[in-house]
Amino acid sequence: MRAARRAWGRLEPVHAMIYFVPEAPERYAALGLDARAAYFASRAAAFGRASAELVIATFYNFNPDVVRRAIPAAWEKTTPEQVLAARTDAAGAALRRAGIDRLPDLEEIVALARRAAEAAGDHAQGRPLYAAHAALAWPDEPILQLWWAQTLLREFRGDGHIAVLTAEGVAPVEALVLHAATGSMPKDFLTATRAWPAEQWEATAERLRVRGLLDGDALTPEGVAFRQSMEDRTDELALPPYAALGEKDCDRLAELARPFGKAVMEAGLFTLA
Repeated sequence: MRAARRAWGRLEPVHAMIYFVPEAPERYAALGLDARAAYFASRAAAFGRASAELVIATFYNFNPDVVRRAIPAAWEKTTPEQVLAARTDAAGAALRRAGIDRLPDLEEIVALARRAAEAAGDHAQGRPLYAAHAALAWPDEPILQLWWAQTLLREFRGDGHIAVLTAEGVAPVEALVLHAATGSMPKDFLTATRAWPAEQWEATAERLRVRGLLDGDALTPEGVAFRQSMEDRTDELALPPYAALGEKDCDRLAELARPFGKAVMEAGLFTLA
């Protein structure tokens, strides 16, 4: 499991940069989408003309009112096919700008990551965002195949994480408050992007304090254990595609992933604004 988590974590910037690079909003703006609508439309476009309720359910932790203002209005300006094409074009442009396509071992890491991403299809039941993306065609360019493989693996993991949250009875705002309390993601970033009212955030934090999971804005020992248990369960649910590689190839993927993820970070493609 450790190698699987390392492989995912090290390669995740190759996928996640698409939400931060300027190439993406430039292309979405050409389709008539502002930044908020573009985020929801670009991730949901794999579903086709997704409804707001589908986005709210599958994205899980966004303020429903914000989603409903963006979706389905986005589909009145553009089509899912155009959004998907813009997203892929932006990903390729950003990764090439950073020289990621010129790194050694690209062919090998693409082969391993694609094997893992495709193996996830044997466990797609109950994984709506993964399944929707997996039904789309793979890009032709190797660097985009790597981006797409990690996109599939990220959505596979994310679907599993939401299953854990719902099984534990952790509501959307509770998940965000607990995440912020770890210190791994700035509270200001989460409140700005997920768009919940400040009073709702604070009321949720107070409930978690009463439950003994928070002390101020920090996790208590009980809170640390509770959140770690959810992360461990998420890791378990994310394991099948990596297990399909076998121990040796999973270790190799984790090894190869390090310079690719590092290159994305060093190029400034993945930064929290």
